[in-house]
Amino acid sequence: MTALEEYNNDKEVEKPKLTFPTRYFMTLMLFMGMANAYIMRTNMSVAIVAMVNHTYAQGDNAGIIVNECINQPEIKEEINDGEFNWSSTKQGYILSSFFVGYVVTQIPFGILAKKYGALRFLGYGMLLNSVFAFIVPIATRKGDWVGLAAVRFIQGLGEGPIVPCTHALLAKWIPPNERSRMGAAVYAGAQFGTIVSMPLSGLLAEYGFDGGWPSIFYIFGAVGTIWSVAFLFLCYEDPNSHPKIDPQERRYINHTLWGKNDIKIPPIPIKAIATSLPFYAILLAHMGHNYGYETLLTQLPSYMNQILKYSLKSNGLLSSLPYLAMWLFSMFISFVADWMIASKRFTPTVTRKIINSIGEYGPGIALVGAAFTGCNRAATVAILTIGVGLNGGIYSGFKINHLDITPRFAGILMAITNCSANLAGLLAPLAAGHLTTTPTMKAWGNVFLIAGCVYIAVATIYNLFGSGNRQPWDNPDNDDVDAIEGVDNPQTKDIVNSELTSGKVTSQF
Repeated sequence: MTALEEYNNDKEVEKPKLTFPTRYFMTLMLFMGMANAYIMRTNMSVAIVAMVNHTYAQGDNAGIIVNECINQPEIKEEINDGEFNWSSTKQGYILSSFFVGYVVTQIPFGILAKKYGALRFLGYGMLLNSVFAFIVPIATRKGDWVGLAAVRFIQGLGEGPIVPCTHALLAKWIPPNERSRMGAAVYAGAQFGTIVSMPLSGLLAEYGFDGGWPSIFYIFGAVGTIWSVAFLFLCYEDPNSHPKIDPQERRYINHTLWGKNDIKIPPIPIKAIATSLPFYAILLAHMGHNYGYETLLTQLPSYMNQILKYSLKSNGLLSSLPYLAMWLFSMFISFVADWMIASKRFTPTVTRKIINSIGEYGPGIALVGAAFTGCNRAATVAILTIGVGLNGGIYSGFKINHLDITPRFAGILMAITNCSANLAGLLAPLAAGHLTTTPTMKAWGNVFLIAGCVYIAVATIYNLFGSGNRQPWDNPDNDDVDAIEGVDNPQTKDIVNSELTSGKVTSQF
């Protein structure tokens, strides 16, 4: 029985009572994939602290950061300088190289995923990312910072499909009434990966094999490879292609996703998207978030080392605290967001704006505050932990908003906004590298101040122009069946036209 026939036979489909539904398993696997992606993204931030000869990197300014907090007790444990003579500018290039590769593949994979399916692009991309992690140590020792940047660029290429393809799979598997919490659960994998990566990377850098820091890439590369193979063998593109899914669950998912059937979706409404203010609100919110987030993600370990003067072991643990707070808060606020919408007390638009305001004004104010905490280590760590924790609101704010305004083109829109956002994000380590050539407290204060102001500006724009409503250019009633991909049989066209006219079914996401 086809999905269309199942839908016609079940106009009212009840939610199946299953112990562990297949869509939950898909959510779990996507969560683990997102965690692996962020492990690969963030482990370099900790590893580079162990790799660099900091006396060389600071040059004539080597003593400045110690003297600035001379009245504070010294808590930095003695650590050996790394083996590579890289300036702060070169370190910025290394940290940015991953994001250059990452943004290159965003839109191409978003388009390919629409045409050929998202699952295999995601699985093979992450496999490429994981396998090249094994090459990082030898590429660095043979090719210095250029060799390392080249490998990180390739890893970024492999990770490019993670967000657009994940979004496309969520659109096919997750009913609208579960969207906030399931989407937040998946994207919270980013924080979980960071929580795992930073402290373990710090421990491996100090106690690992082959000189410490190489073990970071060997171990996490192995974990990523195992996940990629499991994902490719155990997961499926959509409920209709899954051979073992409970038939009632498949009917429930298909029914709640506006009667999704096997017909392909219409061409992308490029002109309508290009003139849509809600789309630009999401785009700018995403770009501003990535600039601020990547500032902390790539630079916090270096800040902990240079200004707060923590050892690698303490550094990794403390650097992960803000992301633990973000992970926990993102899960809590996702249930609040779903309740707000389900209760009918708040419209989707109001809900997204309130939750997103928490998610972007919060870290914006915190970063501005961190620029003025000076030598107070406890206050700096506390304010960054609270601010980044509140950042978890973005997953039930702008991050899931693509699915609200255009469920059928959510993957494409996520590819566009995520590509643009990561172009903004790759500027973060470059800007920080240039601003902290002389690594003083004032220089780091400027890094935080800029990122905080960006957060506040884009949150304001989102509140002015954002929307939680499905846009008119994604109205299935306006579909031209002759233009829909994959509908070539005249009899099939008549059936689809009849279904669209009767309002029983709409096209696929």
